[in-house]
Amino acid sequence: MTRSDDLKTINCTACGAGLDVLGGGRVTVHICPYCGTELDALDSYKALRTFSDLKRPDSPFMLGMTGKIWDVDYTVIGTLEHKERYGGQEWTWIDHQLFSPTHGYAYLTIENGHFVFSRRYRGPGWVSEHQVEKAETPPILRIKGQTFKYYETTTSEVTFAEGEFTWEVKIGDKSTTVSTLSEDAMLGFSQTQTERETYRSVYLPRKEVAKSFGIEPPKLTKKIHPLMPFKGGPNFTFLRNCAAGFAVACMVLGFVFGLSGGKSVLTEVGLPVAGLPVEIPFEISQPNKLAEIALAADVSNSWASIGLTVQDPEGNILFGAGRTMERYHGRDSDGSWTEGSGKANLRFLAKTAGTYQLNLGEAESGIWSGTLAQPKNAITRLDLRIREGQTSGKLLFLLGLAFAGISAWTFVRRWRHQSKRWAGGDWND
Repeated sequence: MTRSDDLKTINCTACGAGLDVLGGGRVTVHICPYCGTELDALDSYKALRTFSDLKRPDSPFMLGMTGKIWDVDYTVIGTLEHKERYGGQEWTWIDHQLFSPTHGYAYLTIENGHFVFSRRYRGPGWVSEHQVEKAETPPILRIKGQTFKYYETTTSEVTFAEGEFTWEVKIGDKSTTVSTLSEDAMLGFSQTQTERETYRSVYLPRKEVAKSFGIEPPKLTKKIHPLMPFKGGPNFTFLRNCAAGFAVACMVLGFVFGLSGGKSVLTEVGLPVAGLPVEIPFEISQPNKLAEIALAADVSNSWASIGLTVQDPEGNILFGAGRTMERYHGRDSDGSWTEGSGKANLRFLAKTAGTYQLNLGEAESGIWSGTLAQPKNAITRLDLRIREGQTSGKLLFLLGLAFAGISAWTFVRRWRHQSKRWAGGDWND
């Protein structure tokens, strides 16, 4: 049985207050917002029961308000408050039943200041509370290309009601809902003592809905709602992809440049340490490029430190530096071990071509006293190699790491959002 669609107003049969009839022909009860009496919309609005002394929840939506949701006109025809109590805690949310002459009935839910839009879902799939209790892993549904994973189970009761509804509402009515969550939607499998329904819910943009209905959006008590989509900004994808691309390009170029060993200009093998200090000239033919001085010593369980200076073709000292070479080895309970390489190098920019001079100072050295196999001499000879036209990929590697960090941060942002979406779930491994 349905009620006439031509009916626009009635008088409450309990208190006489004038009431607007806002819903369509499927409305079965109308709860008077003035006296709290539930009227039977299918039987001349006969009084069924009275819900007295109920405090209206704090909602900016009032009965009769109209607005657009995704370009569809909806009217607020009913208000329900739900409460869940568990473990000494209490959660509250508000459902507003909506009606559209063209799209039928829906719900606009206010939860922690967020807006959620729900409609009955007639598709396949069902998850019961019993299934969840027996499951060893979170139940998963795959429906029409979407994957829905178990999120939570709630048992709530109605604590306030006013307006028109498509079923008979009672204060204290309880329902249990098993919720499953996908990337952008939620399926809620709701069951009472007499019936069960499935609802599909999606997140609504707060500012757009508030503007359409002419209200101020309520204050957010939680920043992230489980259905809230990730907002990376207008250039998020471009930034992520470009940063990743530049990171790869810089790493590849850095590797290529790092492979360039340049041209050998001097090689001295087995320089006797006893002959230090020594002056060694060398030719540079590629100006404004890097030159490398590489040293290698025959240290073994010992160390050696050598000071050096380089003079340009005009006889001016370009720089002075020192390099330490050390190498140790031994055996312990974990087996053999080695440390150090006995090698050292440095690079400098040769701005002009010509004859440069390397001055190697006397070596300072020492023997490691922590081993029984101590060498007779800390160092006896030195190998020297000088190359020009060197290229370095170090800066490109560092730039690549910076781009990789930018790209990684975009993934971290999305991961943090996903973590907060699922933080309210009640599955415990």
